[in-house]
Amino acid sequence: MTHWTEITERDVAGLPDPDRDARFYDGVVAKRGLAWLVDLAIITGLTILAGIATLTVGFFLWPLFFVAIGALYRVTTLANGSSTWGMRLLGIELRGHDGERFDIGQSILHVAGYYASMTFVLPVLVSIGAMLTTRRRQGLTDLVMGSAAINRPG
Repeated sequence: MTHWTEITERDVAGLPDPDRDARFYDGVVAKRGLAWLVDLAIITGLTILAGIATLTVGFFLWPLFFVAIGALYRVTTLANGSSTWGMRLLGIELRGHDGERFDIGQSILHVAGYYASMTFVLPVLVSIGAMLTTRRRQGLTDLVMGSAAINRPG
């Protein structure tokens, strides 16, 4: 696999060019789906632990706890490595329009976009459709931010 430094020297636009460096995008959609399932399991486990730790209050407020813990988990992991634990397990990470890893601001925006698009069925379908058809396999939030999920360089 080509090293990231080699790509950034050739591709001043930031993200790897999908025509020249397709390996960065190969299998990313499937990996994102599997990573999402892993993250869902982790967030569910953390929410169960929060329910126990709050002496079952968390179970009565499950939707609120689940969303809050999920958002905190996603922002924290994206800001500290540009990928969630599920993404790390599957060897992918998010990169901004400049090709750099996410910082805290980009992480917050990406998670906010994710939750906004997950609120209704149509944006979810549009996001999945975009991942399947765009050159960089970008979801709806990625298209708005100019970011993309890539196979981890190295």
